[in-house]
Amino acid sequence: MGVLKKLLFTVSGLIVLVIVSSFFMPQQYTVERSIIIDAETSDVYPYVVNLKQWEKWGVWFKRDPNMELSYAGPDRAIGMRLEWKSDTEGDGEMEIVQLEHNSKVGYTLYFPEMDMGSSGVVEIEATDSGSRVTWRDEGTVDNNPINKLFVLFIDDIIGPDFAMGLENLKTVVENNA
Repeated sequence: MGVLKKLLFTVSGLIVLVIVSSFFMPQQYTVERSIIIDAETSDVYPYVVNLKQWEKWGVWFKRDPNMELSYAGPDRAIGMRLEWKSDTEGDGEMEIVQLEHNSKVGYTLYFPEMDMGSSGVVEIEATDSGSRVTWRDEGTVDNNPINKLFVLFIDDIIGPDFAMGLENLKTVVENNA
């Protein structure tokens, strides 16, 4: 019985520790990765502004070839939307909300299963060696201790997907430029 009491006390203490420490955890996060692509910004931009092209380089699409995709709104314009359903990657919605020709695509994301959203941007900048593409996503979570704990690890969770997606984008663009 003494071992059971100690175990219960330890588990209860850990739960209290997580809840109390969550008051001091950040609610906001930013994930950002960049890559240099050996191509003009005008060669990169079509693969970013057209959400239908993301299938060619986005890691989530490659991990679930059975993902159900649907598009709405004007192609390559503010208001273009992508909705997906996936048993392995989850469900989500993406909408283009900002465009600067050949240099920037801003979007919003929403994940209904988690009731969570974020805002992101893919920026394309001309450099001496081609185009620097920077992919950034930012969001805020509620005060739920689990969500705030998620913020501490989100860069480690999503960052590698951004890096791999940018590598895929580089390959697609450079092979077609």
